[in-house]
Amino acid sequence: MEKSPEEVNTELEAGQKHYSEEKFWTKLKRYGKKAGAAVIYTVLLLYFTLQNPEVPAKTKATIIGALGYFILPLDLIPDIAAGFGFTDDLGVLGIALLQAAMYINEDIKAKAKAKLAEWFGSNVDTSEIDKKI
Repeated sequence: MEKSPEEVNTELEAGQKHYSEEKFWTKLKRYGKKAGAAVIYTVLLLYFTLQNPEVPAKTKATIIGALGYFILPLDLIPDIAAGFGFTDDLGVLGIALLQAAMYINEDIKAKAKAKLAEWFGSNVDTSEIDKKI
């Protein structure tokens, strides 16, 4: 079911309250394998884009909201739900990724892929997400 822009904005605003660097890395370490490479690559792209000082505050707020929503332990579909627990997270992350796409350069992609390789190995296919940005 497609979310309205208002629903997405509400989720992003709620997520901003839950973002912290420590919570971010804790969630990735705990649920990274379960979430899957596509979700984690998206999260890492957003995280490394957030570190770029040239990214405008509005875009950073969107990224923080999406990462906060990812961190949020109780969201629309609980992350522990087998098979589809991260689908709502991916929707919110995808919207943030589209808004941040113009700031994602090859350096950011390389950092995200290097971190992704640590957890999933070097044979991870990121082409589907790379095509969207």
